[in-house]
Amino acid sequence: MDFLNERRTGILFPVFSLPSPYGIGTLGPDAFTFLDKLKEAGQTYWQILPTGPTGYGDSPYQSDSTFAGNPYFIAPELLRETGLLKNGELKENEWGSDPSRADYGLLYKKRALLLEKAFRRFEPDSAYKDFVDAESHWLDGYASYMNRKEGKSEDYTRFVQYEFYSQWHALKNYANRLGIRIIGDIPIYVSQDSADMEKDRDLFQLDEDGKPSAIAGCPPDAFAAKGQLWGNPLYNWDYHEETGFSWWIGRMKHCFEMYDIVRVDHFRGFDEYYSIPYGAADASLGEWKKGPGMKLFRALKIALGEKPVIAEDLGYLTDSVRRLVKDSGYPGMKVLEFAFDSREAGDYLPDTWPENCVAYTGTHDNQTLKSWVGELTPEDQRSAAIYLHRTVKELLSGDYVYDFIRLTMNSAANTVIIPMQDYMRLSSEARINKPATMGGNWTCRFTKELFTDKVWEEIPVITKESRRERR
Repeated sequence: MDFLNERRTGILFPVFSLPSPYGIGTLGPDAFTFLDKLKEAGQTYWQILPTGPTGYGDSPYQSDSTFAGNPYFIAPELLRETGLLKNGELKENEWGSDPSRADYGLLYKKRALLLEKAFRRFEPDSAYKDFVDAESHWLDGYASYMNRKEGKSEDYTRFVQYEFYSQWHALKNYANRLGIRIIGDIPIYVSQDSADMEKDRDLFQLDEDGKPSAIAGCPPDAFAAKGQLWGNPLYNWDYHEETGFSWWIGRMKHCFEMYDIVRVDHFRGFDEYYSIPYGAADASLGEWKKGPGMKLFRALKIALGEKPVIAEDLGYLTDSVRRLVKDSGYPGMKVLEFAFDSREAGDYLPDTWPENCVAYTGTHDNQTLKSWVGELTPEDQRSAAIYLHRTVKELLSGDYVYDFIRLTMNSAANTVIIPMQDYMRLSSEARINKPATMGGNWTCRFTKELFTDKVWEEIPVITKESRRERR
């Protein structure tokens, strides 16, 4: 199959949102069930969010390692099947009173206790030793980092990563056998508090004391009056170029061993990146500086060959960013919700979308369709209604979620990804993240009751109608 170049569709759904009795979605039975349902519904893709350990603000985009997997995603019941946990041990902990929310504080306190019990029963075998040897280029540094940061023994950290990757590859292999391809997601930057920064400081713009001389973010706009202060260290692109972009080549090689397709967040940062002085109170004092551009992507293609990449090119785009996306050949992104938001400078109307793009009703950073329409200004509601050849009253009184999904699915875009919560007609409680805010993000979970027959019956109908079913 020619990924992203054929008329196909899939669903955006984070691993942490999967149903599970253990406080957060895991790589266990419910993930396999979800894949079965995707196949039955004629879907080709499952897009997830970054799978690394969550850091500041519980964000998957602020991980303490570019390469490590999230221990919370390890399925306890699969450890029981291999004899590393006992049935009573799975039941002795409460994982939160609200099954619709992940309680990261509780997970932090209790999940490691469960994994430590499994670790004490674990006996290394040849598969484990092969994993440790093959991944030593990042695993050794990460184990040392976790020992210093949290007092975890290095062998324990290696065990946890082995179990994560064993379960992950079992799930991915199952998906691929069903004809489902996994779209992974990687942040452009790494966290300041990370094994990556600790291991090789030359990769980043640091001062003599080892602190960032500048940090990442984005400038003020209509959505954030003072901009966004992400706090990530910026790359020393001169050093990356001098080393043949070897770190990026290793990073992307690892990603393509995990995922079938990789979505790269904040793609415009490769053209120009927003540099904010370290210690600034907000992002208003930043300035744009030149990134590596096509030099990086030429190096990646020489080293890894042609790989399927999605360029997250949302937001304010300059001509040079558009040229970089075009020159790379990677499909960019189109978001339906931006089409009727007068604050958006770009043209996101569906009739303007090219074939070489990945279209969404919304992403993890957007409001659900159900609530989005009600939050539009009267003028924007009118624009949306006119586009659908309706009055505002007709729009709001009908199943406008279906109308906008159908509009997206019937577009020219080769690839369409729909968030699961839109198919479920969920409101703002199912929003994954609200940018530039702290608290309440990345916690949304979906109980089994939400996966109704009605939901799963509608998806293949609209998929076939839009000629996107797997053949």
